[in-house]
Amino acid sequence: MEVINLADTPSLANRFMLEMRSVDIQKDPLRFRTNIERLGQIMAYEISKRLSYREVNVTTPLGVARCLETSDRVVLATILRAGLPFHHGFLSYFDKAENAFVSAYRRYREKGGDTFDVVVEYMASPSIEGKTLILVDPMLATGSSMELAYRALLEKGTPDRIHVASVIASRQSVEYVKNHFPEEKTTLWCVDIDDEVNSHSYIVPGLGDAGDLAYGTKD
Repeated sequence: MEVINLADTPSLANRFMLEMRSVDIQKDPLRFRTNIERLGQIMAYEISKRLSYREVNVTTPLGVARCLETSDRVVLATILRAGLPFHHGFLSYFDKAENAFVSAYRRYREKGGDTFDVVVEYMASPSIEGKTLILVDPMLATGSSMELAYRALLEKGTPDRIHVASVIASRQSVEYVKNHFPEEKTTLWCVDIDDEVNSHSYIVPGLGDAGDLAYGTKD
């Protein structure tokens, strides 16, 4: 499985990541959401280079031009709720994509405890049979939520290609995805990879809870 870390090549993505990590700048929810969207756009552009294309003739006011358009049928899937601004960034580029949404959340076994189960309660998706699935979620801490979302989506068919996209992944989750997704047809994309996951299964240094920072603290 190919793992692509955008941090390996300096770009504007590094600046947006800096702002998202900063405890001072991330206090502005609008700016936080905007930066996630920007990173979604950057990653969508990079993923678009891996799609298949065909030539088409386009009539202009002065003649006919040969252009390229993607021949892939793309399904853009996200995990609620933190994935929404990331999804929106992707959708602004893959504007003709079909869309899927999966609700996955942590159900703690004891109040205030560290152990939890990831529960999928809701899914809305078109058929993904023979299509290119782009599965996006900003934080890839353990990889279990991403895998459960993928398994749920398989009820709608088997994709030809899979792109798993995150803003920040842990090294643990990178290995998890390698072991639980089809190696021959999956590419993992990250804006950065951090070394640790703490006892609460949050990425360290990470940036905190992306859902809370984007939409407010949940009760």
